[in-house]
Amino acid sequence: MERRRFGNSDLWVSTIGLGCYGMSGAYGPADDTESIATIRRALDLGVNLLDTSASYGNGHNHRLIGEAIRDRRHDVVIHSKSGSPRDGASDAVRGGGDPHYLRQTCEQSLKNLGIETLDVFCMSRVDPNVPVEESVGGMAELVQEGKTRFISLSECSATSLRRGSDVHPLVSLQMEYSLFSRDAEEQGQIDACNELGLTMMAYGALGRGMLSAEPPKLEELAREDIRARLPRFQGANVEKNLRLRQALEAIAHRKDATIAQLAIAWPMAQGSGMGTFILPIPGAKSRRHLEENLRAAEIVLSADDLAEIDRIAPPGAASGTRYPLGQMHRVNV
Repeated sequence: MERRRFGNSDLWVSTIGLGCYGMSGAYGPADDTESIATIRRALDLGVNLLDTSASYGNGHNHRLIGEAIRDRRHDVVIHSKSGSPRDGASDAVRGGGDPHYLRQTCEQSLKNLGIETLDVFCMSRVDPNVPVEESVGGMAELVQEGKTRFISLSECSATSLRRGSDVHPLVSLQMEYSLFSRDAEEQGQIDACNELGLTMMAYGALGRGMLSAEPPKLEELAREDIRARLPRFQGANVEKNLRLRQALEAIAHRKDATIAQLAIAWPMAQGSGMGTFILPIPGAKSRRHLEENLRAAEIVLSADDLAEIDRIAPPGAASGTRYPLGQMHRVNV
């Protein structure tokens, strides 16, 4: 698989990464044995970037990855997010920006992964109670101490991205970005990445399953599946989003591709005409889905294809917010 430079770092990563979120129960049960086999298969196929977080499965995701990459540490770039405090405190707006919290999380992540240094340590959310400069300054100390090679931010505003970059070089921004979630275009994050020379990591490229081979049905979701609480999977929103999916499927069929492959190829094509490298990190819990996803790298979307997709799914086309309204204040901070 083709590799490109990751932001302004000396890391070279595959043009499609592997998101490991679903391997720790976020989208219903997962099989550890198959998850480990999926990670190893990804490495065999040339995928070298794994996206994870300290909060995924409360450390389970890191321990799983640690097992999967044993004896293959040099084959993989690990991008790990900090997650947010889960100590039961009533302050629901916290994003975990306190330097002490970030240090603790980084050090625990290294233990769970069984490695000495993270490749990229990413703050999951900008904390409205902590200046982003203070948070990035704390992360910069971790770079100086060799606990992580590079640092990045996730789900922040373009302003916060620039302010953070003034304190210490950042290499990427991670945001939900897909045919169903185009906030990064409207709110200026893609422009900021282009200006600062950062890679934009696009999570949720499959619309959390709405653009996968078989979209989930609300009544069949496991209780622990986070999609049961997401507005886009509720009531009339589902019907509208499925109609949007159906219109996009016509383009996929014409390209001899699945809807999932089209959904992954689209953000890659969005970054092809600018300095910003947009890196989709679709999740997969099985080797079969992984291999289907990776065939998206073979799809070429013409200017006419992209224009047609824009007509069908312009910014704001998806019905329902991407998080419950009570959580939307935690993004674009």
